[in-house]
Amino acid sequence: MCSTEPENMNNGIKCDDDVGDAFGTFGYTRNSVAPIPTPLQTAPTERNATYYNMNHPRRGLALIFNHEFFTISHLKSRSGTNVDCDNLIKTLKSLDFEVNDFHNSPHKEIVKNLERVAEMDHSDHDCLVVAVLSHGELGLIYAHDTAYKAESLWHHFTADRCPTLAGKPKMFFIQACQGDKLDPGLTLKERTETDGQPAATFRIPSQADFLIAYSTVPGYYSWRNTSRGSWFMQALCMELCENGTRYDLLTLLTFVCQRVALDFESNTPDNITMHQQKQIPCITSMLTRLVKFTSQKNGLV
Repeated sequence: MCSTEPENMNNGIKCDDDVGDAFGTFGYTRNSVAPIPTPLQTAPTERNATYYNMNHPRRGLALIFNHEFFTISHLKSRSGTNVDCDNLIKTLKSLDFEVNDFHNSPHKEIVKNLERVAEMDHSDHDCLVVAVLSHGELGLIYAHDTAYKAESLWHHFTADRCPTLAGKPKMFFIQACQGDKLDPGLTLKERTETDGQPAATFRIPSQADFLIAYSTVPGYYSWRNTSRGSWFMQALCMELCENGTRYDLLTLLTFVCQRVALDFESNTPDNITMHQQKQIPCITSMLTRLVKFTSQKNGLV
């Protein structure tokens, strides 16, 4: 078997006033100047629609920041990440995304590319995807030359900063560690026995059963096979290829979690502490509708 390794790191009704759960004021006082109104954007989807409108002329851009090598002394090279990157490019192109991949970018280049894309006109696009493949730790991701906060990836694309993506899904996939904790998992047995045989058992992570989509939960390792790629990216690409136009994204990501949780286990027999460890992705969703990719866009992308 190939070796695996962790990724170091109110409807218009007048009611009582709404207030923030914070001490004092939050950037506004009686003497504050009212914000200047911005031009109204046409909503890309009807107000109470169940699904996002995915029938624009183009699917949209997908940015992949792939990191194999680092100038930071304590970070090892990430063998297998180029397999992840190639698989993700192929998968996203099959869903009609225009893919831009960047390799071993320093932090300034990452920011420059994010700002460039945020300033573009996305009026004809359905959505946006950003993926980062790197080392990480709790709350941080590593560029080629330094660490940066994960949330700095998406703050460029808020409705006020990127109005042509307002009301459209913006999806971020992060393959990186979020800490150094290990998850040894828990063995369960099947509910029934058959033909007098003992009930079969299977292992799940102890963090299981509890959309930015992280490869692992806060504080924990994220595993990568040195020849087949990371567990999370393997599972994500498989689900997108097999069911990308069949299920909505949250449903699909549930099955990504299932694949990672049940089908993978670390193989480091020479290091018992790291051997037979488990992993569960962590999905945070602020989506207001379901994301379901439509079938081919007739070569428009």
